[in-house]
Amino acid sequence: MERPKIVVIGSTHMDFIIYVDNLPRKGETVLGKDFKMSPGGKGANQAVAVSRLGAKCYFISKVGNDDIGDKLVENLKVNGVNTDFVFRENIASSIAMIMVDSNGDNIIAVSTTADERLSRRDINSAKDAFYYADIVLVQLEIPSETAAYAIDLASSLGKKVILNPAPAKHIPSRILGKVHILTPNLVELETLGGKHIKSLEEAVLVSRSFIGLGINYVVVTLGARGAMIVDRKEYKVIPTLNVPVVDTTGAGDAFNAALAVYLSQGKDIEEAVEFANIVASLKVTRKGAQEGLPTLEEVEKFIREKL
Repeated sequence: MERPKIVVIGSTHMDFIIYVDNLPRKGETVLGKDFKMSPGGKGANQAVAVSRLGAKCYFISKVGNDDIGDKLVENLKVNGVNTDFVFRENIASSIAMIMVDSNGDNIIAVSTTADERLSRRDINSAKDAFYYADIVLVQLEIPSETAAYAIDLASSLGKKVILNPAPAKHIPSRILGKVHILTPNLVELETLGGKHIKSLEEAVLVSRSFIGLGINYVVVTLGARGAMIVDRKEYKVIPTLNVPVVDTTGAGDAFNAALAVYLSQGKDIEEAVEFANIVASLKVTRKGAQEGLPTLEEVEKFIREKL
């Protein structure tokens, strides 16, 4: 069977991670228990996850011509990601400062130096990758206009687009209408919808406002509760597994990658969300945004043991 092909468009940066007992409050200094430097960025996390789950991944991104950029590109190659369209410039590579507490919760600040330089010209230079794609997966740690242009191009070529609106930014309605699946969490859904959400029923109403633009499905990730699929007629919550949480960093990226992989194999939306929940559940039992991303073999073993 031919491996499915997925184009991921997004950020790549180096994570500087400090593990602490409790996340600091404003003005507070806390002492860390451990430190590590690890490749990250939502786009790169999703690209690595796609590759580890057995699909062929073409990644469109940008890094600096510096030591960090060298390490980031090499890491992608080691993980089987095609880096022909990871562009280099004489700028600093992007970095993220992350603190993770004993419950696995985190706070993150990102310097998007190189991420913000990914341009429409770069998307055009990578156009060949779109022809190969079964699914195009986009997130928003890159300029909104670049993401919108990529979605427009993918749609014009008849490709299904998954948009992970993280962090939530404005995308024109005419562009959102070309997205096949939108995958916000509740906070991102609130930001996109401009409305505080106090219940799942309200989340459904806000989701349907986007479906009215032309989106086929809104898949709202709900953390430990799983994920909710919303379409024009109904909604359904797909529960996740109860697992010990070590680090939630990258869980959303694991979910989106797994969703793309299963959909590219011709699975229906419920099957894909169930698989994505399982992959995200396995990810949160491990440290590291990318280091904790499971391979397909590990997921299959996890399924045999847990289900």
